[in-house]
Amino acid sequence: MGFAFSAAQIADFVQASRMRGATTDMISGVASLTRATSGDLSFLGNPRYRSDVANSQASVILVPPDYVGNPRTGQCYLEVSSPSVGLAEVCARIEHSLWPRPKAGMHRSAAIGENVVIPESAMIGPGCVIEDGVRIGERVYLQAQVFLGRGAVVGDDCWLMPGVIVAAECTLGERVRLQPGVVIGSDGFGYEFVDGRHAKVPQIGTVVIGNDVEIGANSTIDRARFNKTSVGDGSKIDNLVQIAHNVEIGRHCIVCAQVGISGSTTIEDFVIVGGQAGLAGHLTVHRGAKIDGQTGVNSDVAAGAFVKGSPCLPYQLEQRINVLRQKLPELFRRVDALESQFGDSVQEKTSA
Repeated sequence: MGFAFSAAQIADFVQASRMRGATTDMISGVASLTRATSGDLSFLGNPRYRSDVANSQASVILVPPDYVGNPRTGQCYLEVSSPSVGLAEVCARIEHSLWPRPKAGMHRSAAIGENVVIPESAMIGPGCVIEDGVRIGERVYLQAQVFLGRGAVVGDDCWLMPGVIVAAECTLGERVRLQPGVVIGSDGFGYEFVDGRHAKVPQIGTVVIGNDVEIGANSTIDRARFNKTSVGDGSKIDNLVQIAHNVEIGRHCIVCAQVGISGSTTIEDFVIVGGQAGLAGHLTVHRGAKIDGQTGVNSDVAAGAFVKGSPCLPYQLEQRINVLRQKLPELFRRVDALESQFGDSVQEKTSA
């Protein structure tokens, strides 16, 4: 990696409350506690790995204030309230060092339509296509081959990575980050069965993405049949997620990889949806609910609930059912044995 920070610099980055020990090593790598070597930074982000700290060869380790133990010679512990958040702060500095944004300007191969607003602070990469009437905010960074459809709006400080598509009339708020291959504003999946065939229903709505939203690679958000599909401020969407037409996702939600959300579903604020979960249409997941991975949701979910299974049940109930399910083969063997032993006499008494 092309970076090097001193222990003192890292302490400043993470605003460490205390430094235990000292090291002269320059930090040029990041690794887990068990894989780290001299010159690496590591962290104790999960209590289950607490025993690994003492044997770690990392030069600098981020630890919580309640960690008991002293560093070896030439090693430094930095106390921070959240080692995981501290590591994120350091990684942000590393990211900026490794991949600084290019200077503002427009690549000669970009194709620009009419009546387009592009400020001087924006960065437009090679092969980008910007159609008529697009408005781009300050310091926007469009990497290679980004497509912005007619009348699209991209707010200040957005970063659109290679191959992103923002279709006509769709809107991105400020500081939105779209990973490679994201599609915003593809047609909703709308058809009516008419005269023996599936007739397409025009999808004339739009998509509105709030501020500070991040969307993972190859995820798709369909435009609404009418009005809008929306994602609220601060929500984070993982890779390979499908969000259908007229879905409303609230603020600060987490939607993990390979989730599918059917049309006209409402997800309120602070909801977490685990990977590969599927949500039926026209339902509401209320504020603060949690949906476990691979869960099938076919009805409303109450505020603060934690559900699991398909169809979904309260998490603890589904866990108990899973335990019982494993006992079914033995239960059937016992029933078969009882029927073999008592079946004839039971049948005779029943006949009598």
